[in-house]
Amino acid sequence: MRRLAIVSLAVVCLLGFAGQGRAQNENLDFKLVNKTGVDLNAVYIAPHDSEEWGDDVMGQDTLDDGNSVDIQFHPKTKAKIWDLRVEDEDGKFVEWESLDLSKIDVLTLKIVKGKAVAEWK
Repeated sequence: MRRLAIVSLAVVCLLGFAGQGRAQNENLDFKLVNKTGVDLNAVYIAPHDSEEWGDDVMGQDTLDDGNSVDIQFHPKTKAKIWDLRVEDEDGKFVEWESLDLSKIDVLTLKIVKGKAVAEWK
């Protein structure tokens, strides 16, 4: 949906996850940009050492191709290294592991030569 460009998500379910320590002033929030050519029906973010994905941070919304969404973490979130999983409407998925979100402000998902890639700055 178009309103996703201005929606900020509070990833409340992340409160219960234990993970690697981090300084309180490190910022894990980032903008997720979809340039894959397909709409993303689900986005999951979990600490790298977790064995579960938890809830879809998009809820009932879809991240349309060409749009972005701000992902915000609770200030007490402790993990520093994260994994990301996205799914399209057919249930096809791609996963990225070991993302250091303290060093990522914008995470752009693309398809390059038929392969899903994540670029960040």
